[in-house]
Amino acid sequence: MGIENMKMPQLGESVTEGTISKWLVSPGDTVNKYDPIAEVQTDKVNAEVPSSFTGTIKELIAEEGDTLEVGEIICSIEIEGGGSAPQEEAPKEESKKESSKQPESTQKPAKSPSKDSGNKARYSPAVLKLSQEHDIDLNQVEGTGNEGRITRKDLKKIIESGNIPKAGDAPVEKAEAEAPQAPAQDQVPSQPAAASKQAAPSVPVAPGDIEIPVSGIRKAIAANMVRSKHEAPHAWTMMEIDVTNLVDYRNSLKTEFKQREGFNLTFFAFFVKAVAQALKEYPQINSMWAGDKIVQKKDINLSIAVATDDALYVPVIKNADEKTIKGIAREITELAGKVRSGKLTSQDMQGGTFTVNNTGSFGSVQSMGIINYPQAAILQVESIVKRPVVMNNGMIAVRDMVNLCMSLDHRVLDGLVCGRFLQRVKEILENTSKETTSVY
Repeated sequence: MGIENMKMPQLGESVTEGTISKWLVSPGDTVNKYDPIAEVQTDKVNAEVPSSFTGTIKELIAEEGDTLEVGEIICSIEIEGGGSAPQEEAPKEESKKESSKQPESTQKPAKSPSKDSGNKARYSPAVLKLSQEHDIDLNQVEGTGNEGRITRKDLKKIIESGNIPKAGDAPVEKAEAEAPQAPAQDQVPSQPAAASKQAAPSVPVAPGDIEIPVSGIRKAIAANMVRSKHEAPHAWTMMEIDVTNLVDYRNSLKTEFKQREGFNLTFFAFFVKAVAQALKEYPQINSMWAGDKIVQKKDINLSIAVATDDALYVPVIKNADEKTIKGIAREITELAGKVRSGKLTSQDMQGGTFTVNNTGSFGSVQSMGIINYPQAAILQVESIVKRPVVMNNGMIAVRDMVNLCMSLDHRVLDGLVCGRFLQRVKEILENTSKETTSVY
């Protein structure tokens, strides 16, 4: 028999941590390789984590609600025929001999190094919330989790005992004086400093105020947004486009299209297709910043923003330049359905090179999006509205107009190439009509 550790997997590009939303197994359960053992939530996806081994669940190291970095141990599994067992026998025997020679008081401090490592300071949202509700100073708590990590069980025991450690109290069960613990945010290198400083501001709560716990996915979205604004120097540009012919064309098709295909032909599909075509002609836009180089991506994989009541997801339409308007409309419908039914997979989220956001769906006419890190730009498609426009002949006419708003990473892109890119998108859209464009 041997013990193997299951670690938090990376469930998408740029994902650095995940939250255990639900355990699907308990200690003592037998699992086969690839059986789902837990549901994990990140800023990009909800996914089931499969077992990497066949064996018996020995210990669930992470609790439901715990947020762990990619690579951290979430549970241990006892497997048949493991090679690690024989190597562990000698140390176990040695430790028994040592224990008989040394008094208990000299053995206790041995736990100290692991408890005071970075793991103790990375508190899960559930632990942080419980400590704030009961005014518990976490620096005074001895954790019983992996490498001294503080768990909800530890806090519940303290709450039940009534012995609540406050800031300034002497640490309990410390063998010797220690240096003051650094704030938790200084020990989590994966989070930007700006995000960490804003993680727990002191906000007065008055009677009648509602406190809403920050979910794992909302916390991850916040960290990624702050990272994008902190690292990427954002610039912004907007272009006004006359889509009257496009609107007439789409409206003439929509009823017959829905009856024939079974899904809607949306305006957004036309915009996504135009963006994909323009990216092929201006590949500089389809790039990412990589520190000492810029990576210009070959594939045109468009991330589309899909919102739920409490989160924003960005599934990906892969090779969008190779798809028809009908094909893009189908993928938009399918991906949005997966998001809202909770069936989106990590594969659906990976590989995005540029983001198109349909902000016009809720009536916005002008907005500045935050870049979907590490991409170099994001395009906001605003609401199509009827406005009086002065035509080339000097006459005033009511036209269907839309604003396209583009945020760009100024390390990667300059205004000239972005202006030309938007001009090309404008040209494609303004020339979309029954005579020039096929949706098939």
